[in-house]
Amino acid sequence: MPTTKPNPKFAEELSKLNKKLNFMSVINSSANGKSLFSVKDNLCVKGFESRAGSKILSGYIPPFNATAVQRMLDSGYEFVGKTVMDEFGFGSFGTNTDIVAKNPFDETRVAGGSSSGAAVATAVIKNHVAIAESTGGSISNPASFCGVVGFTPTYGTISRYGLIDYANSLDKVGVMGRRAADIRAAFDRIKGADNYDSTCSDSKISSTPTKKLMIIEQLMKGIDSKVLSSFDLLLSKMQGMGYKVEHASLDIIDKAIPAYYIISMAEASTNLAKYDGYKYGEQGKDFTKKYNDFFCDARSSFGIEAKRRIVLGTFVRSASVKDKYYIKALKFRTALTSKLSSILKDSFLISPTMPTVAPKIDEAAGLSLIKAYSMDSLTIPPNLSGLPHISFPCGYANGMPIGAQLISSHFNDYALLDFVESWEKSFKYEFKYNL
Repeated sequence: MPTTKPNPKFAEELSKLNKKLNFMSVINSSANGKSLFSVKDNLCVKGFESRAGSKILSGYIPPFNATAVQRMLDSGYEFVGKTVMDEFGFGSFGTNTDIVAKNPFDETRVAGGSSSGAAVATAVIKNHVAIAESTGGSISNPASFCGVVGFTPTYGTISRYGLIDYANSLDKVGVMGRRAADIRAAFDRIKGADNYDSTCSDSKISSTPTKKLMIIEQLMKGIDSKVLSSFDLLLSKMQGMGYKVEHASLDIIDKAIPAYYIISMAEASTNLAKYDGYKYGEQGKDFTKKYNDFFCDARSSFGIEAKRRIVLGTFVRSASVKDKYYIKALKFRTALTSKLSSILKDSFLISPTMPTVAPKIDEAAGLSLIKAYSMDSLTIPPNLSGLPHISFPCGYANGMPIGAQLISSHFNDYALLDFVESWEKSFKYEFKYNL
């Protein structure tokens, strides 16, 4: 657990920096800078507004803590604040919300999504870990763009109790930190079975090493030259450390993006159905209206991306096309998981984390939906398969960080942390702020 002397002016300094970078929606004014952790806005913290980046949940104050939050508090960590995010986790840039976090390396650039605020908080607060969540790359993506380490564990190793869901079969609570050792300390405290979450596993987590790094050729298409240059340098260093780099072809992986969006949108539309203005979400006031009118008014607070995913998700699970899209996507996920698990029996999978450095905020806004959704092409496969993966800084281009992603077999999570800790002995991370 990170430790340092308390700083009585910490909350004041944090508030000042937050006005500049917009990474926290709520700040705990009593935080003093000792053993800190932040919490992504879709995880409940008792007594603090938790709205998952959505206006429809404005004013929601949970009466309980998420299991991961409670375990951090029980371990002596101090809660510092809620970090901003894309609405319900819908986005790759942190821009699908009313509070847009700015990249700490360049304020004109995105921080990544959907855990944008978590990555920024990690990049600017030195004595801190961020509890975040990933569905299709929401930890690795912003970790890469903001130059921090982002760890997404095997699906089910950390309880999802207290998480405001995006897609139940894909959501994974994880950790961001400036060092793998800080992540390990937090992971040790929050992992493990939970009576409140039937999908949470008590399986033993291993640390089985391997000296083989596998690159899937299909994942290397469309990578920016600056990213490729840093990645190639990483591979050269790894070879110097005794690792063997091999290439493999896996045609099936090209269908991971459409399969992911079919499954995630179907589950998202189901999860968001409860925000009907009666019991959950913004409360309606005119009860003389017909149900459909009342329902539509209550859901008007959803952002455009949330509405889009509700419509598409409802369509793909409708009776007329369910077998054609949703069931087929589920079968694909099973096949992809089997293929990747076979490769990972004696190797790690390695790739860049993102195909580019963080784009400008206005550039991201101008991308087509297909290009925006494709930004997570490298992070979706492990998330779709529930595999543990970690993003870590491997280089810098014109002052902007570049991340590499390492994937391991199910429940071999500690091997990833071991790998990054070894890498950190010969590579110096850079940070612009040290609050």
